[in-house]
Amino acid sequence: MPRPAFTARDFVAAAREIARERGPDAITVSSVSHRLKAPTGSFYHRFASRDALAGELWLSLVLAFQEGALAAADAGDWLGAALHVPAWSRANPGDARLLLAHRKEEFVQGAEWPEDFKQRVRDQAAAIEERFARFARDVLGGVDGDRLRRAQFVLADAPIAAVRPHLAAGEAPPPVVDVLVRETFLAVAAPRGPGPAA
Repeated sequence: MPRPAFTARDFVAAAREIARERGPDAITVSSVSHRLKAPTGSFYHRFASRDALAGELWLSLVLAFQEGALAAADAGDWLGAALHVPAWSRANPGDARLLLAHRKEEFVQGAEWPEDFKQRVRDQAAAIEERFARFARDVLGGVDGDRLRRAQFVLADAPIAAVRPHLAAGEAPPPVVDVLVRETFLAVAAPRGPGPAA
């Protein structure tokens, strides 16, 4: 009987299951190959290293997480972009815990990423930074450093901080999280006069 043909997506899915169960550190060439019942050579035919696979998993989680926020931002729904964090966390609890309760360095532990992968990470970071800049300009009145920092805080840092303790406790973010995100957003996005942000 011929062996099944394993795809890169199969290996990423297996790594995701393992990381959900035991954390990113549990992703190894052996553990992933064993989960799939795939030969080690099949792994190395698709990924140069454990870190290459774990990095691919991390980026897939980031892209899935940010998709809705970017769509809301592009529609001009900035509050919706901030509220996307708790909404996505409730809809995707396993992925949310994996992404928001762990640092990137727990996935990729120091290996040199391929240049094409690093470029994809740079492209995604640039997409997010462009939305921060747009919010700073359109809502806060300028793109100086203070306003950019406020944009990052209200759209990403504060919502993530609000959901993270609940994810770490294995629970869905309760409704009060949305209230906190909304109140923070409204406080930061309140109209300001011209000149540098206070």
